[in-house]
Amino acid sequence: MDTILIGIAGGSGSGKSTFTNRLKAEFGDEVAVLYHDNYYRRQDDVPFEERKKVNYDHPDSLETDLMVRHLAELKAGRAIDCPVYDYSQHNRSNEFIHIEPKRIILVEGILLLADPRVRDLIDIKIFVEADADERICRRILRDVKERGRDIDNIVSQYLTTVKPMHYLYVEPTKVTADLIINSGMNKVALDVVKAKINQILHPWITKNDEGGSQ
Repeated sequence: MDTILIGIAGGSGSGKSTFTNRLKAEFGDEVAVLYHDNYYRRQDDVPFEERKKVNYDHPDSLETDLMVRHLAELKAGRAIDCPVYDYSQHNRSNEFIHIEPKRIILVEGILLLADPRVRDLIDIKIFVEADADERICRRILRDVKERGRDIDNIVSQYLTTVKPMHYLYVEPTKVTADLIINSGMNKVALDVVKAKINQILHPWITKNDEGGSQ
């Protein structure tokens, strides 16, 4: 079984998670999902208040070496145990997610395309972009509702690390993408990617459709 990796990148709040979740909902257990965020480095020896100040939008904050090994294992048909990141503690938890190899694996993350080793492993690269105002609004809503953070902390982090790192490390990777879409809710883009996944998962159906009626 040849595994196809579909990478979905884009800035924080761009809608890449929405796009990823919509694909996962469409194909269910036929696809697996791997999140780059789960590979933030373990910081057990760093006090909590100091962990809050770490620049999590810089490539060095992620243990991408481990992710590269895991992606290679999945492409080779072997299962992996993916780490789980705890946003409330700004640290990696002690839990793991067991991921079996699938024909299609969705890989998501803001800095996904910043590492050439990851780019080389990914077969289809997608970049989701959005206006900066939209991204900060979505980030505020997400961090307040899902991660229990306060507005002052969110705005401070956005201005000091998220925004500058976006223009330094995230935005430039757009040129490496095979497909650039302007929203995680873009129905046309979703239909295009769904059609490609269906072509990979169910080639006999696609071939029959192309043949038409006799």
